[in-house]
Amino acid sequence: MAMLFSTDFASIQIWSFDGGCDISDKKLITLKDRAREKIQMAHSLSIGGGGCVCPLLIREVFLQVLIKLQVCFVQCFSEADRDIMTLANHWNCPVLSSDSDFCIFDLKTGFCPLNGFQWRNMNTIKGTQNYYIPAKCFSLDALCHYFSNMNKALLPLFAVLCGNDHINLPIIETFLSKVRLPLRATSSKGRRHHRVLGLLNWLSHFADPTEALDNVLKYLPKKDRENVKELLCCSMEEYQQSQVKLQDFFQNGTYVCPDALNLGLPEWVLVALSKGQLSPFISDALVLRRTILQTQVENMQRPNAHKISQPIRQVIYGLLLNSLSHVENMSWSALPHQPLAFSEVERIHQNIKTSIVHAVELPKDHSDLSKLTKVSFVRRKMLLLETLKVKQTILEPIPTSLKLPIAVSCYWLQHAEAKAKLHHLQALLLGMLMGPLHAIINSPRKEELQEGGAKMLYEEFQRVKELTWPGRRLDLDTAHIFCQWQSCLQMGMYLNQLLSTPLPEPDLTRLYSGSLVHGLCQQLLTSASVESLLSMCPEAKQLYEHLFNATKSYAPAELFLPKGKSNSKKKRKKKKGTTWSKNRVATASDPRCLYEGSNRFGLLMVENLEEHTEATNTE
Repeated sequence: MAMLFSTDFASIQIWSFDGGCDISDKKLITLKDRAREKIQMAHSLSIGGGGCVCPLLIREVFLQVLIKLQVCFVQCFSEADRDIMTLANHWNCPVLSSDSDFCIFDLKTGFCPLNGFQWRNMNTIKGTQNYYIPAKCFSLDALCHYFSNMNKALLPLFAVLCGNDHINLPIIETFLSKVRLPLRATSSKGRRHHRVLGLLNWLSHFADPTEALDNVLKYLPKKDRENVKELLCCSMEEYQQSQVKLQDFFQNGTYVCPDALNLGLPEWVLVALSKGQLSPFISDALVLRRTILQTQVENMQRPNAHKISQPIRQVIYGLLLNSLSHVENMSWSALPHQPLAFSEVERIHQNIKTSIVHAVELPKDHSDLSKLTKVSFVRRKMLLLETLKVKQTILEPIPTSLKLPIAVSCYWLQHAEAKAKLHHLQALLLGMLMGPLHAIINSPRKEELQEGGAKMLYEEFQRVKELTWPGRRLDLDTAHIFCQWQSCLQMGMYLNQLLSTPLPEPDLTRLYSGSLVHGLCQQLLTSASVESLLSMCPEAKQLYEHLFNATKSYAPAELFLPKGKSNSKKKRKKKKGTTWSKNRVATASDPRCLYEGSNRFGLLMVENLEEHTEATNTE
């Protein structure tokens, strides 16, 4: 994901997103390693440690914000880096990103790392009323000048020798162990920094990549040289200009992606993917027959939270079945009489495993993906509601914007894996009132709608959010239950999108807040009641009753048992817990979360190089 700026102080021009995984699947090992790292961070956070795991629906929330702000964006079919570099150079714009691979690309006007922005330091341009935010811009020319005016064309070779997302050959260690890397100064920051600086100094002695590559191969066994040369050259191509012209999308509303066209996918699918109307999850399932389920901060001792939404995914896979037969050069496409299986990379305890999931066989009118948009609205809506196991009549009193979340909640309550309690459902539904309350407060008819009560309730909810985490223990069972609901919502939205939204998409920015629902759970278990919370706002109370009445008919009977009927909660409370550390936990709002995990070439910033080379060490 990256953002391109105009070269003056005007507004943002474009956001460009990575799409699904590369169709060659060359990053699978890297993706699995990252999935394992996320699991470890999620586990750390769940027991009060440090780490950063972004919320499950952060991509969808971000897209909705861009749409509200009328910011143009495009979602690439797979990896976006080369396409972004090509577009940036076409428009003469710098690139904003957290991905340090952009330190390697030859960008005409540079790369602005997100951690280089002083977001809270807004300045005025002298003599005008225009504002700007100070930032740092990385220049490849400055880096090459720092290393004896080295040829910038050598940087892709440097990247693949260091090991990037596409290649990490063990045999390169043979070269690195034999070559004598020159040092300008000894790094005090460890072996990796020593290697980065030494390798850059070593490469700076060569005129071009061909000469440098020949010298690398000299250190390798003769029998391996040709294969290694081919792999290195292929990986270096990842840093060259792309044939894709994203500018066409912003001028004409479409663009040509050769990789996507070669797969023979329906035109409406390609258009929807480029506009972000379909998730990369869909393209991964379509092209690779494999999906990676994102880990949340959940109870690692229990089955992963995505198990509950597997039946929804099976319907999604069923809708994609027909198109899979168009994918060329895939041996598995010729299995007409067997249920087509999909692979899901998922969490098991604190590791990952790949599970095989079979698609659901659907009626004939849903079996051709190319004609899915032509299926009647009624049929598409019926399939969605049947998948979520909810009747249309139940949703009739529900506001349009909340129909899908309530349908998803009904599905969630019907599954034994959830084990939700009454206060979980109450907190979830109370949290859904934030959007309607905000609408009342900002309505031109707010006097008629008793805006005062709505504002008081909104502010009370905000207070609950702010008081939730510091010094409090995380109830892992509650966290797991809400993670399951979020998984149901995510897959419900993906199915709804694939069916061309028979139910309107909800405003995710005010639909669910983890800190709010966790805080409300605490209050409902101790001091507060739903009635007391809603007494100040009749409109909110009436809406809550509609939401509760719609969901309660799908809830298991034990949800409404008196609290005294179960002592399991008391037993859980006796277990020793750990408190949250305000100083150790990084959140999605912390800018460090956005770049630390993938800042492979962050050392290349000249400021960092100077910092590391100034401190000499006698080893």
